[in-house]
Order: sequence, then C-alpha cells, then structure tokens
Amino acid sequence: MDILLYLIPIALTLGLIGLIAFMWALKNDQFDDMEGNAHRILLDDDDEE
Repeated sequence: MDILLYLIPIALTLGLIGLIAFMWALKNDQFDDMEGNAHRILLDDDDEE
C-alpha cells in the first residue's frame, strides 16, 4: 500500500504534463489542417513529359 503514495502523485503529474502539452498544441494551431494531407496524397505532382 505504501507504493500508492508514490504512484498517485506520479500519475497525476504525468497526466498534467500531457494536458499541458495538448493545450500547447491547440494554442499553436497544430490541428488546423486536418484534411490537407489526405487531399494532398491524391494529387499527381509528377510532371513527366
């Protein structure tokens, strides 16, 4: 049972770090272009003549 005294704060700290990283990604517009790569893969960029 003593291990819970270590595991609970560690789990809360890691969860807080993950939440902060997610909020940072939202703030810096990391999720703006959700369909750009999906459409870009369909374009034919090879200009062979």
